[in-house]
Amino acid sequence: MNFQKITKLLLPAVTGVFFAGSCIGQDQPGKGLKDYYRSLFPIGVAVSPRALQGNEGQFIVTQFNSLTPENDMKMGVIHPKEDEYDFRKADAIVDFAVRNRMKMRGHTLCWHNQVAGWMFTDKKGDTVSKEILLQRLKEHITTVVTRYKGKIYAWDVVNEAISDKKDEFYRNSAWLRICGPGFIEKAFQWAHAADPEAVLFYNDYNEINPVKRGKIIRMIKELRGKGVPVQAVGLQGHWAINEPTTEQLENTFADFAALKLPLQITELDISVYPKEHEARTRSAGDNDTSFTSERENAQAAQYRAVFEIFRKYKASLTGVTFWNVSDRHSWLDDFPVRGRKDYPLLFDRDFQPKKAFKEVVSF
Repeated sequence: MNFQKITKLLLPAVTGVFFAGSCIGQDQPGKGLKDYYRSLFPIGVAVSPRALQGNEGQFIVTQFNSLTPENDMKMGVIHPKEDEYDFRKADAIVDFAVRNRMKMRGHTLCWHNQVAGWMFTDKKGDTVSKEILLQRLKEHITTVVTRYKGKIYAWDVVNEAISDKKDEFYRNSAWLRICGPGFIEKAFQWAHAADPEAVLFYNDYNEINPVKRGKIIRMIKELRGKGVPVQAVGLQGHWAINEPTTEQLENTFADFAALKLPLQITELDISVYPKEHEARTRSAGDNDTSFTSERENAQAAQYRAVFEIFRKYKASLTGVTFWNVSDRHSWLDDFPVRGRKDYPLLFDRDFQPKKAFKEVVSF
């Protein structure tokens, strides 16, 4: 697919008149978050089936127009045993999206985490051969993508294959150790064969780091140079009140936009604590976990800054997905500090818009 066709698949059809002239983005009662950005790009959210029930489900329909399964399409969840698939939770999310005319992203077909141990071993517990592992990967991708063909418009095909270490290119995963980097190429080819109309993303985090960003871009160029259908790039966006700086994010978007591929922010949240990249235990300095006015203001300012850049790069950016619905639940409640409450989203624990929400929709 060419850039124009891919972009058409990714962006929403603009129906009706939602904004006019200087009214664009001004806080309007009754408008959902998605409505402020309807003429720019979809606004999505990562969910579980539980989040789609009752009042929270209706809230999601009001605020968002795209869904991503937070965990329920990851390999270990959906394919726990070699001869067993469990599609129940994934089906529930897809059915909800179809029923409510929401876009649906698939996440993720190949990742080093949340993989059942059987994938890499034989019945004796020994490591399988490259040929066997690639055959298992092909069978998994073909089965999953075919099941949701026509319902999922975009897939995170390979997730986080690039190393964070400066002196290491690919992540030292079981996929790499057994198959070499060729598993990445194969994953995209098999996904494309299963659904030629789906837009295929490479997805990664810490892309604001110039060293890692350079490696991601180099890999994508090399793959596309060989005709591998890497069609779009997912930038995760697990950020904080002090990271990224405006300069970091500007440089990030400029570098990725130069690829002339559609981009999406696939996993957005902004922690109210300064960024830490490694998990640690809770200490005395973590005792104050209240959502203070200082933290609220810092977060609102950071959300304002990043969305200004998102809008600036609207020609390349084809979607923004938040990683969880509200501060009631976030994976950051346990990372990087185990047991520490965080408040990284636009809605509080009662699903009320925060100051950050107003900064995002006021433009």
